[in-house]
Amino acid sequence: MLILRRSDVQETLAGRETEIIELVADAYRLHDEGATALPHSTFLRFPEEQHARDRIIGLPAYRGGSAPVAGMKWIASFPGNVAAGLERASASITLNSLENGRPTAFLEGSVISAKRTAASAALAARVLTEGNPPTGVVLVGCGVISLEILRFLAAALPGLTEAVCYDMDPARAEAFTGICAAEVPAVKVSAVAGLAEALGSHPLVSFATTAGEPHTDLSACLPGTTVLHISLRDLTVETILGAVNIVDDADHAIRERTSLHLAELATGNRDFVNASIGALLRGTASVERAGTRPVVYSPFGLGVLDIALAEYVREEAGRAGRGVTVDDFLAG
Repeated sequence: MLILRRSDVQETLAGRETEIIELVADAYRLHDEGATALPHSTFLRFPEEQHARDRIIGLPAYRGGSAPVAGMKWIASFPGNVAAGLERASASITLNSLENGRPTAFLEGSVISAKRTAASAALAARVLTEGNPPTGVVLVGCGVISLEILRFLAAALPGLTEAVCYDMDPARAEAFTGICAAEVPAVKVSAVAGLAEALGSHPLVSFATTAGEPHTDLSACLPGTTVLHISLRDLTVETILGAVNIVDDADHAIRERTSLHLAELATGNRDFVNASIGALLRGTASVERAGTRPVVYSPFGLGVLDIALAEYVREEAGRAGRGVTVDDFLAG
């Protein structure tokens, strides 16, 4: 059993944004081809009122193709951690042998989770703005995921030079600009005080918040804005129904009271979903921009991305001699 700590994962993935984006693209193609196994995620919630916003999610997955891999991510989201100075999410990933089912690696998963999420967002931004790439982006929510999204957008969209950020906590937004200046110096980031002001700044918008219920429409956005709806619960039903909607997998994204799920409950159908990112990548579907309508990408965050990236980390870390090997992990 190879155990990889957060520092091992961080060192292995540092500066590899382009490779990670392509790895995510390959996983989406395989998924669209039917070469994956992806059961619904399991949500563990708690009966106590003080844990009403907390949850732990299990994401089992299998990626087929030329380099098959199987495993599971177990990720906890405790929003109250932020006020206590802790990261909202923590995660671990287990990989299993396809020869005998035994566990082969145990990895710290929050870095992998953040980077695969950001890579998915950046990939979608590249695909959905092809032919007219933006030079700026709006970041709604100033946490770890938005920082990673900015990092990956800078790799996927070389012409990106500006970003406007907004957070319900103005101090958090201001602090975020300083972090971005140090981490992604190629993009100039400024904070604004209002959500509407932010949304109207650039034709590419990313939502990465902890919203549990829809709280905004896109009326303040520029015509034809591309929206990376990463947190899944920010947009009103009316906004979803008025948009061109792209998903990673409709069966996964339209559940657990996401904005898409609420739209399905309101209409009784899923006709508002236009295509999946895998189909766009394979060329079996296309996006037709209809006048001023926004294009909204709502990815559930498929576990196959975590497993694919974890296997990449396992291989690369092993070559570099990182991590701790426990030879007697399964010994009696």
